[in-house]
Amino acid sequence: MDVITLALFVVILVIFYLAASVKIVRQGYRYTIERFGRFTEVAAPGFNIYPAFFYRVGRKINMMEQVIDVPSQEIITKDNAMVSVDGVVFFQVLDAAKAAYEVSSLNVALLQLSTTNLRTVMGSMDLDETLSKRDEINARLLSVVDHATNSWGVKITRVEIKDIRPPQDIVNAMGRQMKAEREKRANILEAEGFKSAEILRAEGAKQAQILEAEGKREAAFREAEARERAAEAEAKATALVSEAIASGNAQAINYFVAQKYVEAVEKFATSSNAKTILFPVEATQLIGTLGGIGQLAREALGVEAPAAAGSTQTGLPRTKTP
Repeated sequence: MDVITLALFVVILVIFYLAASVKIVRQGYRYTIERFGRFTEVAAPGFNIYPAFFYRVGRKINMMEQVIDVPSQEIITKDNAMVSVDGVVFFQVLDAAKAAYEVSSLNVALLQLSTTNLRTVMGSMDLDETLSKRDEINARLLSVVDHATNSWGVKITRVEIKDIRPPQDIVNAMGRQMKAEREKRANILEAEGFKSAEILRAEGAKQAQILEAEGKREAAFREAEARERAAEAEAKATALVSEAIASGNAQAINYFVAQKYVEAVEKFATSSNAKTILFPVEATQLIGTLGGIGQLAREALGVEAPAAAGSTQTGLPRTKTP
């Protein structure tokens, strides 16, 4: 009976020892294995056996990407403005052994490192730069913190500034500045529009003057051409009359006399200085002159005048149509 009990005790002890020697590592984690307190290796996810009492699990390291929330803090910028800033840091452990044994508390160390470098980076920039260059701040923080954590086996994947809050008086001043800047741009745009309108108006006036000058030039050319044609006609008429006079036809003289007589009467009639004109006019002479003009025209056309059948009291010959 004692032997059976001892055997059973030994079996239970062996089972307990084997159970204590089994190390099951979850996915996304790495366990550091220590032998008598000294690091030996890193256990991968899955089923692992390490003799109990000789080996033990030192640290359980999370290998997934993690995030640290950087609490809000007051930072003085380069131009002595006080701003409140908070952010987040994303990191991932790449070397479990270094993360376990190169730094005492990884999360605390990363938080303190991010906070101090955030103060350093934003303290070297003006307020306007901190508000408008978030991407540059994130890039600089990422570069500095990632370089500092290389020895810890940690990779900083992203650093993001969540919020930057200037004091209320600075916010009000910035609002007034923005309003003034927008009014300035509006005035500039209005002035440029007025300038463009004036330029277009001047260009239009210039073009109108050019077109008007060209029109006047064309009109003067047409008028000169008309006068030239009239002069040529007058010269031709004068030549014809001169030839008629030279050939002994006295009726040609009456053409010029009648023309000048009619022009003189027309000027008297259209004068603005006199409304009533009294001067002696012998109608028979004027009518006779007109009759001479008609005779001259018929002779020029080669048409013989019909024989006179009689005359009126005014001396006009009566003609009969052939």
